Amino acid sequence: MAIVNKNVKLVSREPTTLFFSVLFPILLTLVYGVAFGAIGGGQTTSYQIGAFNADSSSIYGQWSQHFISNLTNTQILTVKQYSDNESIQSDLSQGKIQAAIIIPPNFGQSCNSYLQSPDKPNLWVNTTLKMYLDSGSLFATQAIPPIIQQVLTKAVYGFQPATTFGPIQIGSPSLVTASKLTMFDYMAPGMFAFFAIFLVMTVAQSFTSEREKGLLKRINTTPTSAAELMAGETISNMVVIVIQVAVIFLSAYLVGFRPSASPLSYIMAFLILSIFSFCCVGFGLISATLVKSSGAATGVAFFFIIPQMLLGTYVSFGMSSTIQAAGKLMPSYYVTDALTSLFLRGASPLSPTILLDIFTVTIVSVIILILGIFLFRKLGKT
Repeated sequence: MAIVNKNVKLVSREPTTLFFSVLFPILLTLVYGVAFGAIGGGQTTSYQIGAFNADSSSIYGQWSQHFISNLTNTQILTVKQYSDNESIQSDLSQGKIQAAIIIPPNFGQSCNSYLQSPDKPNLWVNTTLKMYLDSGSLFATQAIPPIIQQVLTKAVYGFQPATTFGPIQIGSPSLVTASKLTMFDYMAPGMFAFFAIFLVMTVAQSFTSEREKGLLKRINTTPTSAAELMAGETISNMVVIVIQVAVIFLSAYLVGFRPSASPLSYIMAFLILSIFSFCCVGFGLISATLVKSSGAATGVAFFFIIPQMLLGTYVSFGMSSTIQAAGKLMPSYYVTDALTSLFLRGASPLSPTILLDIFTVTIVSVIILILGIFLFRKLGKT
């Protein structure tokens, strides 16, 4: 506890550490909140959508299959078929798919009525497709609806008119959450992981500075064990993470971020970020092992910071699919994914996707922390 107290005081009294831990997150959050307070543009190469075909067993079931085949043939949409509405809604809320289409039971009958009497609207059987969009994906909400509308028009009517008039319409897309989201809302979950990553540099500088000043040697002359030293460092950085998350959330709230999340979701968010601090401490120890001065530690730390920032936070959502796939190698990716599901999709904190993200972050963070402790004890203390 003495080590925890020492580190907390160090953060509060050291200008550089205080800036990167508290002031820098506040400033950047406020700047991004003002700059990106409206929905922006962009696109990705492909989208995973789900389809529940309630008309597959009717006598006109070939129409719905034809429509689904045309969706797949766009090469922009990857269609996964579901057998019930509950499953498709569950996967949508967890971010496993970016959109859901519910094909009604009279879809084929409606198509056939138009085919038989294209010039007699009074004989048409009208129907409406339901569409649900992933509120955690900025590009999905903008790109998917016009693609589906175009495919539907060509599949049923055989042409692309300036205005679609026929028996089949697509209902107004429903987001998983009812509120209209801004670009900043999509960025906010990734910002928590973004700023937490700076702990790597803080830890690296702290250990190299204490080594330069001879503080580690003096601690070694006390009854304090190596395990107590590392535990103290880890706990103190968890405290910093918790304070940092609270500061960032307050700043984001001031510029309009209003996540639709339950109290348990907030607890889960704090938990996963606290676990992620283990990973940051581990990378910081590895950085401190490789250099002899605090100045050099900053440079080495950025070798661990930059990849996680670019691939595992909000920075990557406008990049290519290859870069986004590479992000899955970064522990920060799973932190951002979990927070996006909790804050934007309204996913249950105990849903499989959230639990998998937490499990992955925990395993990776513990391994990196153990590796960092081992390397620093063997090579970095002298």
